[in-house]
Amino acid sequence: MKPVVSAMQAWSCVVISVFAIIILSIIGGLFRNNHHEFLGGAEDPKDGQAVAGTVFTAVIVYAAFLVFCGLQGLLHVRENRRGAIALS
Repeated sequence: MKPVVSAMQAWSCVVISVFAIIILSIIGGLFRNNHHEFLGGAEDPKDGQAVAGTVFTAVIVYAAFLVFCGLQGLLHVRENRRGAIALS
């Protein structure tokens, strides 16, 4: 199977996805627990549970990106080990 994206794009996507999953999980947890910094102001959302659900949906999307990009990166590693000739 041939990779769809370049090696640099695949590994960049992996790094971005990992950071996004960590950061969004923390933010979602704060909304789920109705943290006072995120809820209670004049323009803040009223239902922290609903916001947390949306944020955790984004975490699932980034996890899917992580799996896809990680597999693309591993395909590049496997291709390089076999000694494939790259024509530039």
